[in-house]
Amino acid sequence: MTRMEDETENIGILSTDQGLEPFKDHFKYRMKRYVDQKLLLEKHEGGLEEFAKGYLEFGFNREDGGIVYREWAPAAKEAQLIGDFNGWDGSNHKMERNEFGVWSISIPDSGGKPAIPHGSRVKFRFKHDGVFIDRIPAWIKYATVDSSRFGAPYDGVYWDPPPSERYEFKYPRPPKPKAPRIYEAHVGMSSSEPRVNSYREFADDVLPRIRANNYNTVQLMAVMEHSYYASFGYHVTNFFAASSRSGTPEDLKYLIDKAHSLGLRVLVDIVHSHASNNVTDGLNGFDVGQSSQESYFHTGDRGYHKLWDSRLFNYANWEVLRFLLSNLRWWIEEFKFDGFRFDGVTSMLYHHHGINMSFTGNYNEYFNATVIAEDVSGMPGLGSPVSMGGIGFDYRLAMAIPDRWIDYLKNKKDEEWSMKEISQSLTNRRYTEKCISYAESHDQAIVGDKTIAFLLMDQEMYTGMSSLTDASPTIERGITLHKMIHFITMALGGEGYLNFMGNEFGHPEWIDFPREGNEWSYEKCRRQWNLVDADHLRYKFMNAFGRAMNELDDKFPFLASTKQIVSSTNEEDKVIVFERGDLVFVFNFHPENTYEGYKVGCDLPGKYRVALDSDAWGFGGDGRVGHNIDHFTSPEGIPGVAETNFNNRPNSFRVLSPPRTSVVYYRVEESQEGHNNSEPVNVQGKLAADVPAELESPESSATLAADDVDDVTARKIEDQKQNRIVGGESNV
Repeated sequence: MTRMEDETENIGILSTDQGLEPFKDHFKYRMKRYVDQKLLLEKHEGGLEEFAKGYLEFGFNREDGGIVYREWAPAAKEAQLIGDFNGWDGSNHKMERNEFGVWSISIPDSGGKPAIPHGSRVKFRFKHDGVFIDRIPAWIKYATVDSSRFGAPYDGVYWDPPPSERYEFKYPRPPKPKAPRIYEAHVGMSSSEPRVNSYREFADDVLPRIRANNYNTVQLMAVMEHSYYASFGYHVTNFFAASSRSGTPEDLKYLIDKAHSLGLRVLVDIVHSHASNNVTDGLNGFDVGQSSQESYFHTGDRGYHKLWDSRLFNYANWEVLRFLLSNLRWWIEEFKFDGFRFDGVTSMLYHHHGINMSFTGNYNEYFNATVIAEDVSGMPGLGSPVSMGGIGFDYRLAMAIPDRWIDYLKNKKDEEWSMKEISQSLTNRRYTEKCISYAESHDQAIVGDKTIAFLLMDQEMYTGMSSLTDASPTIERGITLHKMIHFITMALGGEGYLNFMGNEFGHPEWIDFPREGNEWSYEKCRRQWNLVDADHLRYKFMNAFGRAMNELDDKFPFLASTKQIVSSTNEEDKVIVFERGDLVFVFNFHPENTYEGYKVGCDLPGKYRVALDSDAWGFGGDGRVGHNIDHFTSPEGIPGVAETNFNNRPNSFRVLSPPRTSVVYYRVEESQEGHNNSEPVNVQGKLAADVPAELESPESSATLAADDVDDVTARKIEDQKQNRIVGGESNV
């Protein structure tokens, strides 16, 4: 059997999911298309790795003492290069066409210097139907706009800084984590001021916050150039250019290098599912009525996404594949990004969303990168290796989870929440396909929607977040459920976790980009870091708990564990108990009931202690759970006979479970008794009011530090000591 026959006949995904057996022929067909395409690349281009180096050939490149510019435009009848360097007169810079529709020109240096100065404007001029058309080069590496002219189109800029101005990377890439804890961020709106933030300010001011909160990965939105700011970066105009709103390409490199110095990997939100329909300053400008073999996009209705008002790529075209695959390599090699979050993968997978099924390659095969797919269809095999017949993404976003929480918060009373339904929503994912879970992302924060914090507390966030006064019932409920929702989503919902910038501390209101409807205001297109930095506001409690969640995974790596067992979803008690890795999680969603001596099942016998407690004082809780108590297990049922066990677990121990709390227990290894690695994760919830200065060093631990709670909390402790429930604790 040849290699191709072996790859197309042995579809491993069918053995892991018997339900796919009726579709075996389709999987074989899809694999054959993939193998055929790979063989063609090997035959004509030297393989995928060489094929994806298109940016070294197309666009502007330095070659043999001059500048060579190449552009694919098969429908053009004549072509010229114009720009500031020749006074926008291309008569002396006409280009030549080869048999594949690629136009090129070589411009020798003048006086020992490049004929096209660094930072000068350039355009590709081509003739179609007897008319000259000017467009930004498709492979342009930088584009700017005259901000003094309202609605002005972008200009392509020749970017080739002298060595003295180029950023040189200093730090190696951090190793790929076993479980990504992702901080989704938008550089432009990351300032506390109502303006567009810069790459360097984000690097210096925001990255240390992310590191302090124990994330290991940053996912950057809106990096690829987009002329319409309010598109959130999803209507890309220039695919090889970093958005100039926040600085230069060298500034972006500084940001990524700074992240690496802090031990953070950086993913870029890549948009290959569609393109902006802008003509003057976008790739759409190259579509001048060509046939499907001469265009970046599908022709006719198939080339337009009606919901997104954008163009759809013709993935079957050889040069389109070169363009997109080279684009991936460009961001990895030039900017040292560590991976991708692919937007709108559903649109790439189905014919009715503009896909030709030959495009099913594994991007991760040639890069040591993390690749994440956004797909609403639930296509089988999306997160399975290509070698098994899958599409090859490392992770898929668990997109149904936020919808479940929004439904509950908008439409159900607390007593109507179903523990079984919550558990099923969080664990409903395909076997062997890893997911990134999230309770909310940027999608839930945009204008017209509400974040979880705002759904829970709404207008009271404007008046009730001071810790100098007692919390109202709405605020108390809001903070406790905010912690629980995010934590159970992280702990049970996937093999990685994502949080959008600011949601970790319950950022109020919504995101509204400057537009005509809000008089071009930036007021709600920023992040109010002052709220979480203020020691007298309750935002610090949610932030501290989010930090501790991540630290818990650092200390007891549960996200990467394949052991996930839900032992109880008690509808009457409103309690969910599950094991993840070596930890036991107890979530009590009941709005009122405290359970003393509550029995929870576990796998291993021994002694358990509290690892993390959402009710700790430092997390804005009431401090009702004892942290220095040993919980000893008791055997359950007949050894080896699961049906005689307690909730199918061979052992159990008893705990105190207050209302609206989540408490995690870890098993103490007797050999580790008294050692640091048997200590809980800052279980008291101590707070760090400021970002530790030592975070400038990648070696810093970034754990919760600091000492005191505020005066009101101290008084609250004394008041509640007299009324604290202790019976359950003394009996467990």
